[in-house]
Amino acid sequence: MAVSGFEGFEKRLELHFFGDDPVIDMGLRLLDFDSLQEVLDAVQCTVVSAVGNQYFDAYVLSESSLFVYPTKIIIKTCGTTQLLKSVRPLINYAHDMGLTLCSCRYTRGSFIFPKSQPFPHTSFKEEVIYLEENLPITLCYRKASVMPSKMASHSWHVFTACDQTQVVTPNIPDITFTMEICMTELDRVLARKFFRRPNDDKNGDTAGKEMTELTGITDINPGSIICDFAFDPCGYSMNGIDGDRYSTIHVTPEDGYSYASYEFVGSVYDDQDDIVQILKKVVQVFRPATMSVSTTCASHEVWTHVAHAIEPLGLKCRSCIMDEFPSAGSVVFQTFTAARRK
Repeated sequence: MAVSGFEGFEKRLELHFFGDDPVIDMGLRLLDFDSLQEVLDAVQCTVVSAVGNQYFDAYVLSESSLFVYPTKIIIKTCGTTQLLKSVRPLINYAHDMGLTLCSCRYTRGSFIFPKSQPFPHTSFKEEVIYLEENLPITLCYRKASVMPSKMASHSWHVFTACDQTQVVTPNIPDITFTMEICMTELDRVLARKFFRRPNDDKNGDTAGKEMTELTGITDINPGSIICDFAFDPCGYSMNGIDGDRYSTIHVTPEDGYSYASYEFVGSVYDDQDDIVQILKKVVQVFRPATMSVSTTCASHEVWTHVAHAIEPLGLKCRSCIMDEFPSAGSVVFQTFTAARRK
């Protein structure tokens, strides 16, 4: 194992806002690029590529991704970024646009190199204290939990906070779910596909498109518009947009600390076979020896399809734990390792 390397495990923050004026069709999407970059400067990353449609804007970052909807922002960063430093400026910018924060969700896996993380990410306790201090007091329904697994190195950290409206009568019954997949110990041959050839005379965009095709990522969700980027000498990021839903992939392919993540949003009314097929394709692109799947959903049991999709591919479910969070609903955390392992 490398003493220290690039931290693939992302920190993920999701903020929801509301406004009195129902005509704010664009809402947070009206934030100018300089303001967005100011937020990202605090986090210590930059935009490398972007795409948008009538529903939202998706940015590939130097360290992961940012999604901006009219009343929702999702920002996900890896490495030694200071993600939580985006909370206060985002709340302030939204306030200037007549929007008020009504819920917050922060999630992450277990860092491979925890000692390399800067404040406020030195521990989950420190992260929770930082969030508690920087969120408005109106978000009074709060819960922090570390969801364990049978593998000491894999646990899921969740913090949620929301106001009265989100607990008693959520604005819209949420029929969507979010699935966050974290994979380690990638197949070495497949991981090599995420290395650039030396002096390939390509920029990050064209090299990214080549990787998307070469690895089979194109086939995971063929209906998506893909915005992809390949880093030099290795590493890959992709955002897919499909109507009002996003998907995103990030890959750190180096031996010793190889990591890939896939996250997507689905609807509980989707064909369950489609969810199974997405999961199968993701596993086939990376063939990890270890993976975890966290499913966040307000009501339906989408998570029950996960093991059914993954186990036939040689990964065995080692643990499954569920917890309930205000406004976020249920979070189910499942871990898998290669079946040949005990």
